[in-house]
Amino acid sequence: MAEIFIRTFTDDLDGKPIDSGFEQRVTFSYQGADYQIDLRPTNADKLEAALAPFIQSAQKVGTAKKNGGAQAATKTVTPHRSPEQLQAIRDWANSNGYEVSSRGRVKKEIIEGFDASH
Repeated sequence: MAEIFIRTFTDDLDGKPIDSGFEQRVTFSYQGADYQIDLRPTNADKLEAALAPFIQSAQKVGTAKKNGGAQAATKTVTPHRSPEQLQAIRDWANSNGYEVSSRGRVKKEIIEGFDASH
């Protein structure tokens, strides 16, 4: 008598089968908690598209380090700037050759350059 075991991979989001070799394990962190999900390429693309505008506007605060399977990121605290201060920083950056958007976060090196010149 022979036994055959069939291993089926399924997408954690929609439960649809994943072709072997095409699954994508995605790890991410949100609000201090680490998450992991196995997705079909279609759902991995949807997740990436949904997060893309937030990632583009966000400031990276550290590199995740593997520590016994858990990931930890360093967190930096920057002082709160008023809208007027941020506009002054943007104006200074634009007149000093930096590329800065009219909204969203201002890069750390731009703020440091502004602080150093004032």
